[in-house]
Amino acid sequence: MTPDRVAGQHALVTVEQIESRIVTVRGQKVMLDTDLAEMYGVPTKRLNEQVKRNPSRFPPDFVFRLNREEVEGVNRSQIATGSQKHRDPRFPPFAFTEHGAIMAANVLEQRPGGRSERLRCSRLRAAAPNSCLSQGLGP
Repeated sequence: MTPDRVAGQHALVTVEQIESRIVTVRGQKVMLDTDLAEMYGVPTKRLNEQVKRNPSRFPPDFVFRLNREEVEGVNRSQIATGSQKHRDPRFPPFAFTEHGAIMAANVLEQRPGGRSERLRCSRLRAAAPNSCLSQGLGP
């Protein structure tokens, strides 16, 4: 078994990978929906679906939508990855604060058949116990 694989399952996400996906928007350290969904091993559409279906669990200090200027700024800052360049412009990304990322993991855990997602989310929490978002370790 290689260090980046666990029993042939999903690749582990390192603290450095988490930190590299953190961006600053509106003065807050956040992760975009595409990056968070990828790390949790779910499609972005499913993650955003859960946010929309559970609005009481995702107040504005947990998650917010980027406006056009913020999307352009994030696109410029992520030129190497270009993760947002192919996104449908009618649907700007959600930005998740530390609390929003944790709540997303909790909501995803409650889905039927979410056992592998639960394990993946738990491993991510263990990989960054001091929270990269709150400690300001991201860019």
